Amino acid sequence: MTAPIKQHLIDPEICIRCYTCEMTCPIEAIQHDDTNVVVDPEICNHCMDCIPVCPTGSIDEWRVVETPYSLDEQYSWDELPEQADIATPDADDDGIEAHDAAVAQLLAEAHKGAGGKAKAPATASKPTINLYTLGKPATAKVQGNYRLTHAESDSDVRHVILDFGSLPFPVLEGQSIGIIAPGTDADGKPHLPRLYSVSNPRDGERPGFNNVSLTVKREEKGLCSNYVCDLQKGDEVQVTGPFGSTFLLPSDPEAHLLMICTGTGSAPFRGFTMRRQREMPKSKDTLTLVFGARGPRDLPYFGPLGKVPDSFMRKEFAFSRVPDEPKHYVQDKLRERGERVAELLRDDKAHVYICGLKAMEQGVEEAFRDIARGAGLDWKDLRDRMREEGRYHVETY
Repeated sequence: MTAPIKQHLIDPEICIRCYTCEMTCPIEAIQHDDTNVVVDPEICNHCMDCIPVCPTGSIDEWRVVETPYSLDEQYSWDELPEQADIATPDADDDGIEAHDAAVAQLLAEAHKGAGGKAKAPATASKPTINLYTLGKPATAKVQGNYRLTHAESDSDVRHVILDFGSLPFPVLEGQSIGIIAPGTDADGKPHLPRLYSVSNPRDGERPGFNNVSLTVKREEKGLCSNYVCDLQKGDEVQVTGPFGSTFLLPSDPEAHLLMICTGTGSAPFRGFTMRRQREMPKSKDTLTLVFGARGPRDLPYFGPLGKVPDSFMRKEFAFSRVPDEPKHYVQDKLRERGERVAELLRDDKAHVYICGLKAMEQGVEEAFRDIARGAGLDWKDLRDRMREEGRYHVETY
């Protein structure tokens, strides 16, 4: 009987097809087709380089198997298979005991993972995943392209609205879509999609319209970001998705959302806020937004945010480049409001969402740890419990 092994897999339900893991893998063990991203068991050496770069945790999946799942099997999956029972071989007692101990060790390692997998809120709506693929993308028409940041700001952030007409494109707040830039790369291959979070609620940028809005920052050498930021009204765009099944809005009207973001990480939170405004316009004190930017001119949606009543959503702005003022980052604002944050951490109805630049993640984590310790809480245990309950979500890039 073949000795069992630990196989590295990717969860197709949670994967958002950003292809970061594939680009990171130093030995090209990760590949994709039009539908899924998979790991070749004949190449993968468990180096773990792909684990920290994944924004969703979908890469951190393992199964103990006697025969590895083939690439064809992985490409066919809509969801991961459950852990199968491992047969005990016919052998003497010592052989059986050694075999079972080895299997137990492998299962323990497989279940441990590298940090825990995100789960959707228990009350979130069921998302549609991967409806349109690389091989069969959707075609949308640009309905509008508007600059969000001040004309004098060095940061060019755009609000782009895509109209899908009669083509079904069901999307939930917190999900992402892929945009395929035209042309080919240096190897003559079509460009891979770049992922952007939707910034509108599920019933459209305007209620009842089949459109999707994106918040996109122009990057100096960003092929797709420049393509999207330069789109004109009437242009047609190739779209994949939707993607994402965990960074979702709870339907529980009593759920309090603590939303922490920088820059274009505000996109999903705009969708969350608009959904709550349309669904529960009289709701009081169930949203808190901590928003970081260099200054007011660089902060997307600064004007519209000012019109959201403070009673509906608490707003904390952290500006790091305002002349003659000390630098403030989102973790500083969390510490300043530590008493309030501690109240939320104790609340079983509180949900934490973190979205934006990966550089913010460590600072936010340390702030939560300090606030929790001051409140007599163990942050690691609390964070892991919240994640298991679908109340702790991180998507950073």
